[in-house]
Amino acid sequence: MKSRTTTPGSSLPRVQFSTRFLPFADAATADLPMGRLLRLSLFQVSVGMAVVLLNGTLNRVMVVEMGVQAWLVSLMVSLPLLFAPLRALIGHRSDQHRSYLGWRRVPYIWGGTMAQFGGLSIMPFALILLSGDNRGPEWLGPLSSALAFLLVGIGLHTVQTAGLALATDLATEKTRPRVVALLYVMLLVGTIVSSAAFSFALADFSQMQLIKVVQAAALATMVLNVIALWKQEPRNPVLTAPGRARTAFLESWREFRAGPRSLRLLLAVGLGTAGFSMQDILLEPYGGQILGLSVSATTGLTAILALGTLAAFALASRRLDRGDDPVRLAGYGAVVGIFAFAAVVLSAPLDSPLLFRIGTGMIGFGGGLFAVGTLTACMALTDSGQNGLALGAWGAVTATATGTAIALGGAMRDTISQMAASGALGPALSGPATGYGAVYHTEILVLFAALIAVGPLVRRPGERTVATPGFRLADFPG
Repeated sequence: MKSRTTTPGSSLPRVQFSTRFLPFADAATADLPMGRLLRLSLFQVSVGMAVVLLNGTLNRVMVVEMGVQAWLVSLMVSLPLLFAPLRALIGHRSDQHRSYLGWRRVPYIWGGTMAQFGGLSIMPFALILLSGDNRGPEWLGPLSSALAFLLVGIGLHTVQTAGLALATDLATEKTRPRVVALLYVMLLVGTIVSSAAFSFALADFSQMQLIKVVQAAALATMVLNVIALWKQEPRNPVLTAPGRARTAFLESWREFRAGPRSLRLLLAVGLGTAGFSMQDILLEPYGGQILGLSVSATTGLTAILALGTLAAFALASRRLDRGDDPVRLAGYGAVVGIFAFAAVVLSAPLDSPLLFRIGTGMIGFGGGLFAVGTLTACMALTDSGQNGLALGAWGAVTATATGTAIALGGAMRDTISQMAASGALGPALSGPATGYGAVYHTEILVLFAALIAVGPLVRRPGERTVATPGFRLADFPG
């Protein structure tokens, strides 16, 4: 509700609004006000922009406009994932960083920004060499392109790991899940806005326009990350003193792994993430090839998926505020995902685009519940001094599982579709939907495996624990 107060020296009332109606109002504190928090979240916008550029825009441009072979494009796009398993090490090193300046996270965010900027700066020229438009040796194109993609991957993984760790350092224990949720909403915002901007800028494609767009993205990355980083981390020379005793990574990892929940939770994270990710590049082709949807209709699936994810954040906010178990919440997300993929599979024999769209929204909803639940649970595995290690481990598992699952999903669809077309699977399975159906059924099995992994971690009914701090529906943009 709103209340009216009178400003001294004025007869006009001053209108104040309850924080229930202000997006993310409860995520802000006196030490971390909303303006500072929103500024910090800009590093997620730059990460979302890089992901869209690598996995969406450049993927299509290389195959269609430049005529690069699909297998080589897939290899280039997957190169950033090579660095994903090192996110746990990055988080640990930022936890234990030595510096006379007193910063732990700033050096890693800045170093990741420079790597991301450098990779994007050389990428358009490397892609031109890759397309064969040069007089030099043939190996120069693939080598320079691989270097550009790898630099971007190193940069975005480093920035996101250290940035999330900095956010958890600055937030209070009560507001920490809401702060991290805001950062992931900003990642989604960056993805959507960047996708629209790149589509508009490259409507009339040319190599010169591609150079301008990618280098504009490099400059935007630098500007956004500098603004996000400016005067965020307080200096603490005692904490980063070079002479202070440090714990080696393997020792910290053994301590983290020795926890009764750690490895099983990370296993569940990997299985659940893979279960939701195998379809990542298949939903749009499925809608077009099997259900006959137009390009505009399949493009709208991204929005449906995003709306489902935001709805999951909203529900998770209410449940976590009430003290619900985040692991149980993740389990609910896996169950929703099982029904979602069943709906997608049934949409083909029923010839129902509506059922397909419902299933797509449920995939976003279930994946959102699973991500929020597991991330919140991982944040509770370590003390505040090891935020980087816990978040790095979660990020390493999710990124690796996502990349592996996408690659396996595409390969499985192609292989089984070829077998079906040749008649090797019998007349009942000779249609084009067979390859897609095999992937979706596999995802259902993987999500069942995730439920088995997460089951023993769920809090028993009546078990008393400290209520998990959550984030409320009002914490999300309207």
